[in-house]
Amino acid sequence: MENVQTTEKKSKLRLDFKDSKYATGRRKTSIAKVWLKKGSGKIYVNGKLFSDYFSSENHKMLITRPFEIIKRPTEYDVRCSVKGGGPTGQAGAMVHGISKALVMFDENLKSTLKSEKLTTRDSRAVERKKPGRKKARRSFQFSKR
Repeated sequence: MENVQTTEKKSKLRLDFKDSKYATGRRKTSIAKVWLKKGSGKIYVNGKLFSDYFSSENHKMLITRPFEIIKRPTEYDVRCSVKGGGPTGQAGAMVHGISKALVMFDENLKSTLKSEKLTTRDSRAVERKKPGRKKARRSFQFSKR
């Protein structure tokens, strides 16, 4: 019984984010709640380090991109809660949330991040399946004779 309690305590990650900025990022069906504060460059996703949470190198590069664009890769700590969608949508939602939070910290970064299209929500989503069709646009094979 004691082992169960100790593992639960270890999994709860307590981070002090009192002087932080909060922003919400969205992509496809993923929603990321992002808290950003001055720190040493650590990024936590759902209580884990982002390098442990995301296995793909593309996703890791995508998440650190806003910090590289503003040329401050290790100046901010990020705590993020992500739900919904898959890894690509979650990474995109995180980038959107991080960019919005960075703009709250410093208004001068807005033009830089906006020129890279990071503050704008990517509204593309999966098109719904239509009745009488195989997929959203794909029809069943047509035979004239």
